[in-house]
Amino acid sequence: MLDFIAALGLVFAIEGLLFAAIPNLAKDALRSAAETPADRMRLIGIASAVLGVVIVWLARH
Repeated sequence: MLDFIAALGLVFAIEGLLFAAIPNLAKDALRSAAETPADRMRLIGIASAVLGVVIVWLARH
């Protein structure tokens, strides 16, 4: 559970830095994501989740 909380904290920290450092680019990215079809977003989400699990697995082994 501690690992999950630490990972969640990192997500907030990285997103916060993104919005603080380059807010206009972040807004453009969010606007682009809103215009992306749901099927493509789903595929990107699945691919990102799988990549994240692989990275964590590689880091732990």
